[in-house]
Amino acid sequence: MLRIAVQSKGRLFEDTMALLSEAGIKVTSSKRTLLVQSSNFPVEILYLRDDDIPQSVATGVADLGIVGQNEFEERQEDAEVIRPLGFSKCRLSLAIPKSVSYPGLKWFEGKKIATSYPGILRRFMQKNHIAADIHVITGSVEISPGIGLADAIFDIVSSGSTLVSNNLAEVEVVMNSEALLIGNKQMSEEKKAVLEELLFRIEAVKNAEDKKYVLMNVPTERVKDVVEVLPGAKSPTVMPLATEGWSSVHTVIDEKRFWEIIRQLKELGAQGILVVPIEKMIL
Repeated sequence: MLRIAVQSKGRLFEDTMALLSEAGIKVTSSKRTLLVQSSNFPVEILYLRDDDIPQSVATGVADLGIVGQNEFEERQEDAEVIRPLGFSKCRLSLAIPKSVSYPGLKWFEGKKIATSYPGILRRFMQKNHIAADIHVITGSVEISPGIGLADAIFDIVSSGSTLVSNNLAEVEVVMNSEALLIGNKQMSEEKKAVLEELLFRIEAVKNAEDKKYVLMNVPTERVKDVVEVLPGAKSPTVMPLATEGWSSVHTVIDEKRFWEIIRQLKELGAQGILVVPIEKMIL
């Protein structure tokens, strides 16, 4: 049985549980329970703090972990990245007071920077040959400049609203982050087999993201023209309708691309266009 370490709360927890649910893995979550076994798949979920996940995977306490890339890079534990997961995206950035003029990275020379990610920041500063005073803080990093604790901050940025509310301006993006599936390097062959099935399910879910199944009725004489403008997966399916001279065209496309071509489809005579969400897609 595979043991997967996941964050016990927050946005990453919610996104992780949604992924497992979409992959058909039933797991109950409880704030009072540290370890929960799936009722229909050979995995158990270990709920941990996000900063404990890399070490738990590296040491074999858990076989897999779903953790933010920011935490994985900060901890530098000896685990392998199995797959980026594409959710819980954010970035780690340097920010300074809005009132300060920013000429470039050299501004940080000799400045005090508050952060919860000293490892990533230290490596970035060393790479750019900048000597800064790194002040480690856990918690509300963004208030540090306002209370005179630091000249700048280095922290997670998602929408940027927290920076704005604290009169800070984002000036340098150091790294982009997303959720990662990480694994212990010493997994048994039996556990690797379960991992392969898990990855198969995850791939099916991820392949279906932002994809729509599109059906439309098209004059048979215009099918070739319609097919040429469809950006779908491989060749669309074309079937004759009971009404002579008409065909049904089925394809899979990215949702955002649909709005780019809808007018073209209408101009080519497509009617009764139906857009259906896709839950899973096996390639």
